[in-house]
Amino acid sequence: MSNQPQWDQVFADALLGKRVIVGLTYVNDADEVTRLVQMHGVVGLADSASGVRLDLQGAKAGETYWLPPQIDNFQPAAPGIYRFRETGEEVVDPDFISTWTIHAPATANDPE
Repeated sequence: MSNQPQWDQVFADALLGKRVIVGLTYVNDADEVTRLVQMHGVVGLADSASGVRLDLQGAKAGETYWLPPQIDNFQPAAPGIYRFRETGEEVVDPDFISTWTIHAPATANDPE
């Protein structure tokens, strides 16, 4: 039995054109938060091999960001105004929120 989430193409297709807020939490090998990143955009592609392409808006308009093909990380967003801590940007009534924790590799052997 695999621990990998199942890809749901029907849900993936429903994500197309939806507005998403993404939160990335970077942690080091001691599980300490080292960086928080927030962005938002519209889903332009959702593919089981490539992942989910977000066409960014706001402060990062014109850029794209790829998320892994794990659509279970997309949760419906409650209606309202979402304000980004770093930029003060506001996103009104997004469709979904997707949060991710990114673990840095162990650094014990780094020459720094």
